[in-house]
Amino acid sequence: VQLQASGGGLVQAGGSLRVSCAASGRTLSMYGMGWFRQAPGKEREFVAAINWSGGNTLYAESVKGRFTISRDNAKNTVYLQMNSLKPEDTAVYYCAAARGTYYYPPKEAYEYDYWGQGTQVTVSS
Repeated sequence: VQLQASGGGLVQAGGSLRVSCAASGRTLSMYGMGWFRQAPGKEREFVAAINWSGGNTLYAESVKGRFTISRDNAKNTVYLQMNSLKPEDTAVYYCAAARGTYYYPPKEAYEYDYWGQGTQVTVSS
């Protein structure tokens, strides 16, 4: 599975941005999908995840209520809608795919099998 993240950019605090993750090589319908982010000088952290059917989602406390993860299996694409952005959301955002039809999607990086290259999101104050 090859994952291509896109949609990052520069946005002012309070603004919105949607990043996408398109897959090729294999259908994503049997994979849990997650978004992680890494800010300069910090470790990669979990942001959000969605299970294979889209029926269950998980969010980091820091983004709950502001970010929404969704997927379109027909388009082989996963999205992360980010609203009310804050400067501390500035990071490189990575999408990842985890094999398996789990009821709850995984939230640990080691549980994911494939990773995209990342897209930069910068939130100015």
